Amino acid sequence: MADTSERPAAPARRKAGRHRGEGQWAAGHFTPLNPNEQNKKDDDGLNVRTRIETIYAHRGFDSIDGSDLRGRMRWWGLYTQRRPGISGGKTAVLEPEELDDEYFMLRVRIDGGRLTTQQLRVVGDISQEFARGTADITDRQNVQYHWIRIEDMPEIWRRLEGVGLSTTEACGDVPRVILGSPVAGIAKDEIIDGTPAIEEIHRRVIGNPAYSNLPRKFKTAVSGSPHMDVTHEINDVAFVGVDHPEYGPGFDVWVGGGLSTNPKIGVRLGAWVPIEDVPDVHEGVVAIFRDYGYRRLRNRARLKYLVADWGPEKFRQVLEDEYLLRTMADGPAPEKPVQEWRDHIGVHQQKDGNYYVGFAPRVGRVDGATLSKIADLAEAHGSGRVRTTAEQKMLVLDVAEDQVESLTEGLAALDLTARPSVFRRGTMACTGIEFCKLAIVETKGRGSWLIDEMERRLPGFDQPVTINLNGCPNSCARIQTADIGLKGQLVTDAEGEQVEGYQVHLGGSLGLEPGFGRKVRGLKVTADELPDYVERVLRRFQEQRTDGERFAQWAARADEGDLK
Repeated sequence: MADTSERPAAPARRKAGRHRGEGQWAAGHFTPLNPNEQNKKDDDGLNVRTRIETIYAHRGFDSIDGSDLRGRMRWWGLYTQRRPGISGGKTAVLEPEELDDEYFMLRVRIDGGRLTTQQLRVVGDISQEFARGTADITDRQNVQYHWIRIEDMPEIWRRLEGVGLSTTEACGDVPRVILGSPVAGIAKDEIIDGTPAIEEIHRRVIGNPAYSNLPRKFKTAVSGSPHMDVTHEINDVAFVGVDHPEYGPGFDVWVGGGLSTNPKIGVRLGAWVPIEDVPDVHEGVVAIFRDYGYRRLRNRARLKYLVADWGPEKFRQVLEDEYLLRTMADGPAPEKPVQEWRDHIGVHQQKDGNYYVGFAPRVGRVDGATLSKIADLAEAHGSGRVRTTAEQKMLVLDVAEDQVESLTEGLAALDLTARPSVFRRGTMACTGIEFCKLAIVETKGRGSWLIDEMERRLPGFDQPVTINLNGCPNSCARIQTADIGLKGQLVTDAEGEQVEGYQVHLGGSLGLEPGFGRKVRGLKVTADELPDYVERVLRRFQEQRTDGERFAQWAARADEGDLK
């Protein structure tokens, strides 16, 4: 579910007189220039937990102050969810209070995607007891509940924190969950294990009032895997494992990536840092964003806009001169990943001789009972360690060779296959209109239906392809970087009626050749036509591709008529 501030802002009326700048604190512009900034100045979002525990949980939903309800409660992972029965055509028309249901989405942050089976079982139990069974795995390695009542939050926090999990700053204008390689510390081909850096970053910045009022959300990724498995290209700051010819294994620093309605690929600073310096560099980048980030307009407040204006050279200079107070070593760019998939699906040997098994839920949708059964399987066949991925997938670690087959059979019985079709493996979906107040169309159920249709229609299709469904323009499901990106909107059907549908983006990618998908003028499909369209374009790809050509490469050169 996207931040409601992603909705395009109405043009502000400018008064004659002195320009107030971009609201940068470092330029002395401390006067809040929009209601969100005023709300944060009035009270730190971290403080709302006390009110939830002492007032709102006892007096109920109607007692919640509006500034807390639609603002500060995000600092603790809570969004109001969409009231049932409201069509997508009313998303941008109704006021927030008309869209709000009296229930919440709650996001549990899982930094690095790391979970024990004890933690996973608690996550599953909370789902069943408090969230009507919901427990989606997100593309940022989190677990997301729905149907949460404010009255239950103190008990939910007690249970999560009792096993070392939290919802602290899972949403809001703060450092969000830290993405990490799900095979950190176990992969045979790992360049460097980023886990110590993730732990230290978390210790320093999460829940720290020094960084709890940023201009917008701030996304971090750390991975030492050569598969580049954390979508580093679209994070605000990312640390990518590289082997320096002189200093050895460390990290290449990227800044300024992000999607939404104005996507940008992150840029390299050209700097190499050892793992012990990663937390310092991360803290410096967060502080630059806090101090120099644009606070005047919400739709220009992400770090990517500052990086675009400054350029990587100036950004690095400010980071070194004003925040690190030392220079960073120049370093090499990371090698291109050796394979198309970055999700670790399948059975793979670890460096200790055991195996990890990656499996694919349908578009990230699971439930609490299933999570508890996964915990049972992981305990029976592994060491009690599981992982979530940035592709809405999961892994069981530390499986002995003689346990692999029984584990995969147990997962398959839960409809969680370690040998998925291309379509099960490559299809991803955001929350959609079922729960999200910004959504225009349905996504999760439609994504699952599309998987079934494609498996039936193209059973032998074996080329890697990603299909990402998003319920609105905000790209929580990364539509611009998918082979087939589907942006939800209302479209006109053959009878002239407004129905749910999608604008199509083709040929986006991350990893091998990062870039954004191609939009073909007028290329929109209704929801009902979606399987027909996907089948048609994939058959044309099969017919026209050259040897070794990927879908993104074909889509970039294909005639427009072949893409429709």
